[in-house]
Amino acid sequence: MNEPVSQARHALIATPADRVVGGVGDVLARSYGITDVELYQVDYRLAELLPLTDGDPITSPGHPAWRAFDHQSPILSDGSAWIPVSMRGERRGVLLLSPVPDDPDVLAALADIATALAHELAAVSAGTDVYRAARRAQRLTLAAEMQWDLLPGRSRIRPSFSLAGQLEPAYAVRGDSFDWSDDGERLWLSTVNGSGEGVAASLLTSLATHALRNARRAGLSLADQAALADQALYDLYRGEQHLSALLMQLDLRSGMMTVVDAGSPRLVILRDGEVIEQPLEAQFPLGMFEATDYHEQTFPLEVGDRIFVIGDGVLEATGQHTRYGETALDRFLRRTGPMEPLDAVRSLIGDLRAFVAGDLVDDAVVVCLDWTGPQP
Repeated sequence: MNEPVSQARHALIATPADRVVGGVGDVLARSYGITDVELYQVDYRLAELLPLTDGDPITSPGHPAWRAFDHQSPILSDGSAWIPVSMRGERRGVLLLSPVPDDPDVLAALADIATALAHELAAVSAGTDVYRAARRAQRLTLAAEMQWDLLPGRSRIRPSFSLAGQLEPAYAVRGDSFDWSDDGERLWLSTVNGSGEGVAASLLTSLATHALRNARRAGLSLADQAALADQALYDLYRGEQHLSALLMQLDLRSGMMTVVDAGSPRLVILRDGEVIEQPLEAQFPLGMFEATDYHEQTFPLEVGDRIFVIGDGVLEATGQHTRYGETALDRFLRRTGPMEPLDAVRSLIGDLRAFVAGDLVDDAVVVCLDWTGPQP
């Protein structure tokens, strides 16, 4: 291993949680003469890159920082380098380093250090608020704080799939959510179309998500996961509160998708440039009735398929004179073909915000999954 990379990894482990960026900076100063180090994190809306300590927010799409973030490769500009800070597909932001020589070996080492930093940020964020507080452009509502802490991440990449999701309005989301997990052989993905307002909506979604996780981690089938979550909600709310969810399980060896549609958001497949509506067996939302019996259905994916799960808030988003609707949605989804999943969901949410000329009023959840082939 390159000596500065090894030293940076040691510094990340040895430095207090709130100072990991400074610890890396000390190594970079000794090894490469880099005197300026700043971490820019992407905000909850995926619209701004916000500095950890000093500097202005970066919003211009053509800025070198955004080019590094979007293309996930180092960008040199005026003697400075913008290095992506990402791990396993989860994009946290970019590092600004200066001065940096135009040397491929140095850039490769800096990229390795930035990846190590991303792993350490994920590890220490539970024990300090420094990084969470710095990545918000405005205050989160209490309900939104609960929802974002519930998520497994915002994007994920493995050799067999790429995955991303986004919630809107990012700083005031209430009940919409998503969850995922994989074990190398299967990917589990759930998308919740929440109901209710404020903290009450977040509590409902949180209970459903933890019930689904509890059942999944116990090795229960997808139908039984739905049944357990359904019963947990009914036991507490007695049918007065319920929510819609789509549960999915993808076999990473065969591409076979198993789903349970519990009054779910819309599921569409982008295949060879065409948007295909996947028929689903509509079943009762979770928590509506006692002891609901849920059924699984299966369908195969083709290599290269892109799956979108779209919440009601997307289709119902209203502009000045009309709602967004399925026609506009399908047209936009076709244009996302060349994009990575995170860029696709970010672009769709951006298109929605432009359509309504501001933040969305109702919750909207978008999840994008690419099936790239059998697990090696």
